[in-house]
Amino acid sequence: MQESPAAPESAEPLETPAAAAPQARERLLAEVAVLPSLPGVYRYFDAQDQVLYVGKAKNLKRRVSSYFQKDHGGSRIGLMVARIARMETTVVRTEAEALLLENNLIKALNPKFNILFRDDKSYPYLRLSGHAWPRVSYYRGAVDKRHRYFGPFPSAWAVKESIQLIQKVFRLRTCEDTVFNNRSRPCLLYQIRRCSGPCVPEGQTEDYARDVRHAERFLLGETQEVLDGLQAQMMAHAERFEYELAAELRNQIQALSKVLQQQAVDENSATGRDRDVDILAVKVQGGRACVNLAMVRGGRHLGDRAYFPKHVEDATALQLAALEAEAAEQEGGEAAPAAERPSPERQVLEAFMAQHYLDAQVPSLIVLSEAVDEALAAALTAQAGYKVTTQAQPRGQRRVWQEMCVKGAELALARLLSEEGSQQARTRALIEALDLSVAEPEQFRIECFDISHTAGEATMASCVVFEGHQMQSSQYRRYNIEGITGGDDYAAMRQVLTRRYSKLAEAAQLGTGRLPDLVLVDGGRGQVAMAREVFEELGLDLSLIVGVEKGEGRKVGLEELVFADGREKVYLGRDSAALMLVAQIRDEAHRFAITGMRAKRAAARTGGSRLEDVPGVGPRKRALLLQRFGGVRGVAAASVDDLASVKGISRELAEEIYRVLH
Repeated sequence: MQESPAAPESAEPLETPAAAAPQARERLLAEVAVLPSLPGVYRYFDAQDQVLYVGKAKNLKRRVSSYFQKDHGGSRIGLMVARIARMETTVVRTEAEALLLENNLIKALNPKFNILFRDDKSYPYLRLSGHAWPRVSYYRGAVDKRHRYFGPFPSAWAVKESIQLIQKVFRLRTCEDTVFNNRSRPCLLYQIRRCSGPCVPEGQTEDYARDVRHAERFLLGETQEVLDGLQAQMMAHAERFEYELAAELRNQIQALSKVLQQQAVDENSATGRDRDVDILAVKVQGGRACVNLAMVRGGRHLGDRAYFPKHVEDATALQLAALEAEAAEQEGGEAAPAAERPSPERQVLEAFMAQHYLDAQVPSLIVLSEAVDEALAAALTAQAGYKVTTQAQPRGQRRVWQEMCVKGAELALARLLSEEGSQQARTRALIEALDLSVAEPEQFRIECFDISHTAGEATMASCVVFEGHQMQSSQYRRYNIEGITGGDDYAAMRQVLTRRYSKLAEAAQLGTGRLPDLVLVDGGRGQVAMAREVFEELGLDLSLIVGVEKGEGRKVGLEELVFADGREKVYLGRDSAALMLVAQIRDEAHRFAITGMRAKRAAARTGGSRLEDVPGVGPRKRALLLQRFGGVRGVAAASVDDLASVKGISRELAEEIYRVLH
């Protein structure tokens, strides 16, 4: 790869697109004129050095020049081109290399005009531990070679359902190793025939290893082989008059057969590469898009998962305009036929496949709702090290999978559009109800505060954020409240608001920070009065503060809004869309506060790290206690006699441990 030289350092930063146009256009055209006609990747930056767009091209010179050949006016491509202050290019050897580099840069730079999918590779797996008596468990995280993993699965529900099937049919253990190592008798799962009890000597037989092998083959899709093997073993036991053992195998066969009958996949077609297949369907509507990913693993349909990309309208319009301009230049001024232009659905699907698969596991067969560029399949093959086939017009069982996936995409997108429409209507209703001056409803920001404690213990304050018509969970914050009288909610509210806005107020005055458009506090006149004091001290606008006062009998729908700037209380009405939004945000702040408070309270009541402070309990004894009882909570729940039963723990020390933790 060869990087293009950066823009000259002497070039002064350009502050607005209008000012940037004459100077930037000359420099960019000069750079475009010397670009090679080779495959590569290009990046556009604005005057603030923020990346606008990342693209790839078979011919860098032709593709990049297409952006600057004519005046695009007020179109999306025109708006982006007007903001370009500089560009960078990288020459590569092949189109596949360009595809790889483009999508690595998209995920690293998060450009404003590219289709972006949430970078989520944390799929759950089913794990068989590398133990003498393997444990089956749900797992999400880095892979450890000591264990065996099956998946990935599209959801936690799919993993847990598979674990239940394995418990029912093969009776493998699911308990933690710390529990397994310290049991003296089988647990309830053994009694209800969901575990064969390898935790005790009676259950530690060769049959358990056989069941583990059968479970592995089942997860790999070798279901008929498993059934044949169980059938042969059952007949062998019957011939030796071991009817109880034969009956156990008969029950296992019946359970496995019932499971297979419930599967949506035709087992006769689930052979060869059909045992591991991904199915992708895309739906674009109303400026939004949905890509639905369904997974078949081991011949079993595991369900689907919907993805919703950002920047769909801008990115698809931009790419189409560039392709048309490039085609017109190449064909002597005539635009490319409509049939040759990639549809928005195809663009979204290709973006998803590139961002999702190029650094992750990819099956050998991908069934699609839209045909994609052959170069993409070639890049996936090169990346995976084995042949990856894409199929857009399947038959038989694959056709059934495709139709199921398409229907899932349609339903998921319809649900998203309905929810977004409802949220946007609620946002507008609240802006109108409170007569707020908001130029861009898309950027309307609300911060809501709540206080939670138990009789003054473990006081916790929460701050949740609503912006862009949805809750922004990544911006939530919790605050430990200390140095106040237990149960003094007013002092707690004063502390959290001071901590939240003291620095933000200074930044806003300097133009480097942004205050919310509305600050909600869960409470009536008292909480609002405290918020008013804080805002007056910080020199902030009092009209931002709104208290949510519970109505008569604390019934939902009767809440009233209390203002800090002297306005009269407002009752919006039980059916008000604005009140629904206020209640939604208030309830989320309450949930976030109370979960944090409960965790803090539980840590305090179970001793937290106080086990380390018990005289006579060093690292070795602490490890023995934690292993024996499965954690600090288990130690706290143990009796003095139970504690004294641990090796190295005397009766006196057990009594001291119990006293400290209680």
